[in-house]
Amino acid sequence: MTALLDWVQQTGLAVQIRDSLFAFPLLESVHVIGLAIVFGTVAIVDLRLLGLASLDRPFGRLAGDTLKWTLGGFVVAAVTGTLMFITNAAVYFHNVYFRAKVILLVLAALNALVFELTARRAVAEWDQAPSPPPLARAVATLSLVIWIGVIVTGRMIGFTATRAAATAPSPVETNFEDLLGLPAAGEPAQPSGKNPE
Repeated sequence: MTALLDWVQQTGLAVQIRDSLFAFPLLESVHVIGLAIVFGTVAIVDLRLLGLASLDRPFGRLAGDTLKWTLGGFVVAAVTGTLMFITNAAVYFHNVYFRAKVILLVLAALNALVFELTARRAVAEWDQAPSPPPLARAVATLSLVIWIGVIVTGRMIGFTATRAAATAPSPVETNFEDLLGLPAAGEPAQPSGKNPE
């Protein structure tokens, strides 16, 4: 596995992203926007299932209106997340928060599948109801908890995973004379003004 991770992080694309001044921060920003869209739309649906918001809208219509945004945000977050991962695959793969985030994403998918196979099949019975069945409310509660966990673990990855430098830059000697444009100690001062003829 280590050899595969090393190969991934040495691919041309990974090196270009890693060595670029702007690529990684741009990817990270777009990743956060994608995740915000996912969480925002999931929260709208979950709060409707909990009977806390959008009670005047049928669940089926609300879910249909938000689904395309959820899927679009997820695709953006997945693509940018993958591109960030390849820049330092070995470090990210062994990071506990990265692994926790992946597990939470799998749990989010399983939770959605449980909803689709159970409460969603009988949506015609409770579509207009302000309070859906208990199973739908349980799924919504779990969904919110899981997605908050995804956000927290994602932030923790940024604070605990470091990008190892291939070579450390050599220290640069800086002194006050250089900063102020003065001659270094032991050098004769250049006279100001015109040179005598």
